[in-house]
Amino acid sequence: MEALRLQPGDDLRGALQKLGRTGFVVAGIGSLAQAQLRFADEPGPAHLAGPLEILTLCGSLTPDGAHLHASVADATGRVSGGHVCMGCVVHTTAELLIAPLPAGSLTRAFDATTGYAELVVRAPPADLG
Repeated sequence: MEALRLQPGDDLRGALQKLGRTGFVVAGIGSLAQAQLRFADEPGPAHLAGPLEILTLCGSLTPDGAHLHASVADATGRVSGGHVCMGCVVHTTAELLIAPLPAGSLTRAFDATTGYAELVVRAPPADLG
C-alpha cells in the first residue's frame, strides 16, 4: 500500500491521473474547496460549492485514466456522491491510500455498449523464476 497527500489547490482527479500509476484508490479523506461530481445517468457534472468534507473516495487508476467515485458533505452535513470529474479542488488536504498493481495489469478501452472507456484487466505475466 502507498500513502499519498495532495496539497491545497490540487485537482483531485488531475493529480491522480498525472501519477500514471496502476492500482486502486482504496480510501480517501480530506476536504475540497469545490467539487464536480457526475450523478447517475447524467450527461455532465454538477458543481458543488465548498467547503466540503471528503467522506469516501475510491476507484481504479490506469495510465489511460482514472475512474473515481466520492461522497462529500457540505457544512450542513448534506451528503452528495458520484463520479469524480476534473474540478474537485483540494481545500486543506486529501489523504489517500493506494493499492498498487503491476504495470500493464489494468488499462482502459472504449466499450461500445456503455459508451465509456471501461476497465480492461490483463493477467500479470507468469513468474518464470
